[in-house]
This record gives sequence, C-alpha cells and structure tokens, in this order.
Amino acid sequence: MILYGISNCDTVKKAKNWLEMHNIDYKFHDFRKQGLESEIIQGWLTQIPWDKLLNKRSTTWRNLEPEVQQSVNAENIIQLLVENPTLIKRPVLKVNGIINVGFNADTYQGIFN
Repeated sequence: MILYGISNCDTVKKAKNWLEMHNIDYKFHDFRKQGLESEIIQGWLTQIPWDKLLNKRSTTWRNLEPEVQQSVNAENIIQLLVENPTLIKRPVLKVNGIINVGFNADTYQGIFN
C-alpha cells in the first residue's frame, strides 16, 4: 500500500493520521520531493478520470498560464502532472492495485474493512 502526496498538505496529514490511528502500515511517497514517473500516473488514469485527478483549486493551477489551463486534455495531462505534481488532487492511495483519490474517513473505513 502506498499513500502518495506532499508532506505539508493538510488532507494528506489527515489521511496519514487516520491510517496510523487504525494501525495500518503504509509507505508514503512524497511526489514533490521524490517526483513521479509517467507510468505511475498512466496506471492511475486507467481507474480515475484525468479531470478527477487534476486539482483545479491548487495554487499551482492558478499560477499556470490561461492558455495552458485551457489546453489540458487526456493527451497532455500525464506530462503536465509529471512536470507539476502539485496539480494532483491529494492524497492518492493505492491499495491492492485499487486507486482512491482524496481523503474521506468513511471511504477509508470501507477500504480497510
């Protein structure tokens, strides 16, 4: 099991706290520090629509040129996310090959019970 995100994200902190409270072992991958391979994102996109993975409320998104924002599509999303991993909605949890985006205690409860 891998929890992907960035260390200083409040939602990632909530997910980490939830996992630790429930004594669930996980590996944390900080994609700001460790980066992400395009193959990882490509794997996520087999289960998650790209527009659900893209965080349009992030500071990184708001700082992109309007032309870049308007040109985002299924063909160029992987490269954009590799270059700007903070555009990924956090956290991304991979459990037994299943991808879950975001944190919700009830969802996590369902995943682990």
